[in-house]
Amino acid sequence: MSTSAALRRGPFRKAPAAEPGPASGPPVTARVPVSLRSSPRRLAGRALRWAGAIVLIILIAPYALTPLYRFGHPVSTLMLWRWVTLAPVDRVWVPLIRMAPALPPVVIAAEDSRFCEHHGIDWVALRAVVQNAEDGRELRGGSTIAQQVAKNLFLWPGRSFVRKALEFPLALWIDFVLPKRRILEIYLNVAEWGPNGEFGADAGARHAFARPARDLTFRQAALLAAVLPNPLVRRAGHPGPLVSRLAAIYQARAQQSAEFANCLPRPGV
Repeated sequence: MSTSAALRRGPFRKAPAAEPGPASGPPVTARVPVSLRSSPRRLAGRALRWAGAIVLIILIAPYALTPLYRFGHPVSTLMLWRWVTLAPVDRVWVPLIRMAPALPPVVIAAEDSRFCEHHGIDWVALRAVVQNAEDGRELRGGSTIAQQVAKNLFLWPGRSFVRKALEFPLALWIDFVLPKRRILEIYLNVAEWGPNGEFGADAGARHAFARPARDLTFRQAALLAAVLPNPLVRRAGHPGPLVSRLAAIYQARAQQSAEFANCLPRPGV
């Protein structure tokens, strides 16, 4: 560098700015984000509110979905679980009008003989169940078809007081929102009807008798109804003494009662 350049820069070089001392202003305090200042109690409260909101949505969802099930082809929670676990599911939706005429009345006779009279809960049958329990006699199911639809569509299998507590108001709502004919149609298409993932009457009929639901005889329809409480063990295609006896009882009830057809008018009637 030349002497002249050094002389030009030296005298006019700007001194560095002085750093402020302790007395130059108030101390600067670092701001902590609000999220970091939240107490554990506040975080726990927030988590509880979120959990409560999720539980509330789960409880309300079935009531919001039920009116939509006037249409379409609903599936059961058990079918969904089998799909998730890659287990086989065999279900072909069949409208009620395309099923054998014998099937609806024998299923009503087997599962819910007062289906046309109650509004989702059969209080008469429920009182009989309670009386049997108090007397120490064998407990028999008092669930209506509406209750079973509630369980199949929105709840889980197995017996528990929690499930029953959720099932009761749902059954009343289902019976209030949906026509009887639609409730029975849904039940006949979502009920488990075989040991290998057969759901619905058509899959059950094909599994047991190698024929579709529309071609069932009265006897075959009664045999299918007789296995509904335990389709994993009972066999309609190869009935034992119990299934044969129950089928005969259900067939006689259905043939002697014209009441079952009164609450199932055909579409447009």
